[in-house]
Amino acid sequence: MVRIKFINGEAEVSAKAEPGTRLLEAAQAAGMPLEGTCEGQMACSTCHVIVAPEWFDKLPRASDDEEDMLDLAAGITRTSRLSCQITLDADLDGIEIRIPGESRNIQRL
Repeated sequence: MVRIKFINGEAEVSAKAEPGTRLLEAAQAAGMPLEGTCEGQMACSTCHVIVAPEWFDKLPRASDDEEDMLDLAAGITRTSRLSCQITLDADLDGIEIRIPGESRNIQRL
């Protein structure tokens, strides 16, 4: 199992997921408010998360399509990613993820 620490405002939630699970699915199973409107098709940014800096470089580089979607997300940072594009594995055991305070669904603009 891969351990994940989610930070949502002031609350911290610990969760576990099987390797191979997308971070979006693990977050939703843990009750995190990530919409994932496009169901992981990179057509929205409602699964935007902020990865703790010490974990960010352990992730594969974001694709150009993901970078384009992140440009439309609310409150992006240098370590922002779309959780639908992160597949959990043993190297990410203990990863820390912050849930942004707002999201923007471009499908509704």
